[in-house]
Amino acid sequence: MSDQDSTSMDESSLFSATVVCPAPVCRQFWKAGNYDIGHGSKATSQSIDVKNHLCVHPMFLHSNATSHKWAFGAIAELLDNAFDEIQNGATFVVIDKIPNPRDGNPALLIQDDGGGMDPEAIRHCMSFGFSAKKSKTSIGQYGNGFKTSTMRLGADVIVFSRHLKERSPTQSIGLLSYTFLRQTGCNKIVVPVVDYEFNASTGKYGPILPHGKKHFSLNLSMLLQWSPYSTEDELLLQFDDIGQHGTKIIIYNLWLNDEGHMELDFDSDVEDICINRGPKLFQKGKHVNPIYDQHMANLYHYSLRIYSSILYLRIPQCFRIILCGRVVEHHNIANDLKFWEIILYRPHIGGNVEVPVLTTIGFLKDAPHVNIHGFNVYHRNRLILPFWRVVKNTTNSNARGVVGVLEANFIEPTHNKQDFEKTSLFQRLEDRLKQMTMEYWDSHCELIGYQQVKKTRAPVPSQESLYSRTHGCSEPVLMNHSCHVVDSSKDASSAIGSFQIAGTTPPHVSARNPGKPVDSYQISSQQGLHTKRKQHKPPVELEHAKRHRGSGPDSTDILCNREEKAVSESQDQETLSIMQENEKLQSQLLEYEKTEQELNLKMQQLKRQLEDVRCEYAELLAESESLNSIKEENG
Repeated sequence: MSDQDSTSMDESSLFSATVVCPAPVCRQFWKAGNYDIGHGSKATSQSIDVKNHLCVHPMFLHSNATSHKWAFGAIAELLDNAFDEIQNGATFVVIDKIPNPRDGNPALLIQDDGGGMDPEAIRHCMSFGFSAKKSKTSIGQYGNGFKTSTMRLGADVIVFSRHLKERSPTQSIGLLSYTFLRQTGCNKIVVPVVDYEFNASTGKYGPILPHGKKHFSLNLSMLLQWSPYSTEDELLLQFDDIGQHGTKIIIYNLWLNDEGHMELDFDSDVEDICINRGPKLFQKGKHVNPIYDQHMANLYHYSLRIYSSILYLRIPQCFRIILCGRVVEHHNIANDLKFWEIILYRPHIGGNVEVPVLTTIGFLKDAPHVNIHGFNVYHRNRLILPFWRVVKNTTNSNARGVVGVLEANFIEPTHNKQDFEKTSLFQRLEDRLKQMTMEYWDSHCELIGYQQVKKTRAPVPSQESLYSRTHGCSEPVLMNHSCHVVDSSKDASSAIGSFQIAGTTPPHVSARNPGKPVDSYQISSQQGLHTKRKQHKPPVELEHAKRHRGSGPDSTDILCNREEKAVSESQDQETLSIMQENEKLQSQLLEYEKTEQELNLKMQQLKRQLEDVRCEYAELLAESESLNSIKEENG
């Protein structure tokens, strides 16, 4: 059992239930929390020493999982764990349906080839409130995602993980089962775990017995009774497709929705996992508004393939998300925009500290035929708020088709990573995005057929200017302080990213999307204007670089120096080359680390073979000496 609370249970109390791997009393998730606290508690209370220990009641498994209102949000948590394993050599994560050997019902498989978990790590994973992810680049932070996500998707989960340590490889199996806890009447969470270690002399994995053989046998017995696998050989067979290192998660006894249907639909599309009983969005000829119904902003609610394609702002080329046997094609929402601009927002996060936040804003390519508006807000590369409507009242078609993309690392997401904490920083961001939307609409609505607004809005503490973006940039980069008209032949996605800059920050950025030549928008690089707005007169002509700062808490800089344009382009190109070389070196480093792990395992195998050869040599030598001795006696 897990060492989470260091308590033990009597074997008879754990196996008092006679039914093998039954489903919970209620298979509907939102009704499954009706836990009878009194059931079986008397039988177990006598055998549990709760003195000086914190016991977590099984009811908490369900109540903790209710933080996920949406099943795909729970799956995203598990994808985050696999994505974080890229730094440990992960190259893929697989999401698929597999049959439960016990009853043939579908189970959900999520598997990656990351570093895996050693015996200590798997216990931390399946306990509460522990997180070893201290890196600023890691998506997971709270150490609670595995429990909330797996228990939100199904009543039970079994984990297989193989880890390549310096000494020798280990493999562990852990079970978190709401069914087991309910059927046995446990009043504390018990997590059976067994561990194995590779024995170089035998070439096989053998059990690790830190607490004795009886403790191992008890945990193994629980696994065999309550998991989908009834023998130890079947359990160990699950490691065959993991390879040298990685983790396999199998969630079974999947929850039903309120109508009694499986919540996850595996049958509507063999290459996708859908939300059951969702709108029949895939049937042709039955759409009230086919453009809207078939748009990503609507489909991501019901299609895991579409949601996972936009889940991360950037995905390394060496990593793949494989859903139902087919690779998910990464999609950058910024590529769906026309007449796009890139705006730099500078929120103050405390004192005089500013953080630069780049926002790409534009019209959807289907505008004005699709009434979709909202910002896609990422945090540490992970999508938190998809198509977040900051303009709630869209009378007179205001903000119709206006969509934005940004990465806001200065605010913190909620535990389920489906929203942000409602802090003053978040409120200021919402106000600024609403303001940004209306400014964009007022100035550009005529481009999609609406009459341009003639009123003048109150001045804001942020200004706009031209600035060159870095073509193909996918990582933070320090830009120089001059600006010019950008190359409009490139797409907007290359400019999206979080700019982590020390000592200085780049000026506000504005750029046009392909569709018309730059001249057709009457852009004046000499005057530093990003567009011709009919109701505004151009500002004073700038001959040298000038900086304008707003008086509000959040501001934007204008920097424009046409005389340094050539220098700017040269420096930007040099920066881009350095970034590309850095990305190439990082990719090579990951390959070297993976090769090193493979060589270490090969070295262990060769050592074992050498030992076998030595033993065989010793036996042959002894046999030879024996024959020589007999020959001498006969001679």
